[in-house]
Amino acid sequence: MKKLKLVFSLILALLAIQSVNAQSIDEMVKEWERAKAYTKEYLDAMPADKYDLKPTPEMRSFAEQMLHFTDANYAFAAAATGEKSPIGQGESEKSADKSKENTTKLVLAGYDFVIAGIKKMNPASMNENVKMFGRFEMTKGVALAKCFEHQTHHRGQTTVYIRLAGAKPPQEKLF
Repeated sequence: MKKLKLVFSLILALLAIQSVNAQSIDEMVKEWERAKAYTKEYLDAMPADKYDLKPTPEMRSFAEQMLHFTDANYAFAAAATGEKSPIGQGESEKSADKSKENTTKLVLAGYDFVIAGIKKMNPASMNENVKMFGRFEMTKGVALAKCFEHQTHHRGQTTVYIRLAGAKPPQEKLF
């Protein structure tokens, strides 16, 4: 009877861990969907004729900032999820068409790729190791967290671009 209780307790513990991991994936998807909606507000806030705005000549333009983190979203998510990226490295940022319409389309497609990949992941795979950029070893969960941090960083930088264009950036969207 004690062995049966022990086995039952272990099964319950494993199910609880699985539930927490599954919830983590659901929460991660929710956060990426929030980030996508927030980024769309940034893309909408910037006037179409200012997508080429650079605060200084050596900096990226507004469109290039958005496309830069889009390329990174594809790279990080492909490595973490195992999904094949539909674009080559740096392909979005190198796009000749950096119009508001095309930039918005490319950026949102990048978010869709990340979100779809995370949804397909097995909760246990978040703890599997992956080598990023051929030299940084981390878990797949950490790789996705770093991807999220990177897009947040660059989107945040564009707040200044929007203000320099004379427009009002979106309100903070933490929840």
